[in-house]
Amino acid sequence: MTDVVPPTALSEIKLRLLCQDDINSVKVLCGDWFPIEYPDSWYHDITSNKKFFSLAATFKGGIVGMIVAEIKGRTKVHKEDGDILASSFPVDTQVAYILSLGVVKEFRKHGIGSLLLDSLKDHISTTAQDHCKAIYLHVLTTNLTAIHFYENRDFKQHHYLPYYYSIRGVLKDGSALASLSPCSIPQRIYRQAQSLLRSFLPWSGISSKSGIEYSRTM
Repeated sequence: MTDVVPPTALSEIKLRLLCQDDINSVKVLCGDWFPIEYPDSWYHDITSNKKFFSLAATFKGGIVGMIVAEIKGRTKVHKEDGDILASSFPVDTQVAYILSLGVVKEFRKHGIGSLLLDSLKDHISTTAQDHCKAIYLHVLTTNLTAIHFYENRDFKQHHYLPYYYSIRGVLKDGSALASLSPCSIPQRIYRQAQSLLRSFLPWSGISSKSGIEYSRTM
């Protein structure tokens, strides 16, 4: 990958779903981005199992960023994340868990991470619709760059996870970050707010974004 990234790089970025032909490339990227070693089965799953939203950002054909997330029922979250949503939410309420989000070093600060995160939100709005009430992830407490990235995009530190990670045999603390707004706002209240806004600004409207269809082809 070139060390010289043009200022217009974001306009040349193309999005597509990961496929099994990407496994070797994704392994190299994850090895560079993350201190955790993932088993081969993980790479197989995220590139073939449709329960994962696995999106690649490509530049001139090469992968320069990716996001992997899973939308699941709130009752399917791990025990340590059981309080991401209050128990008063219906059992069919969904949450989105970000397993991975990374961008090649030379392409950072070009808006690619934000593009991937926004693409996940668009995917949720067109598939899970009213059922998804939170997006959350886990991060090392020492990864301040990642924490600042998410906090600047409406994520809050939700709870502390002592000794959550094992990095080369050493236990490390983690944090759960969550974005509970606007998808956590009950839709009845959201619609009332929309109606109130329109009563004051009759010309205003909140349009829904259409979904983006992605292909798993290279």
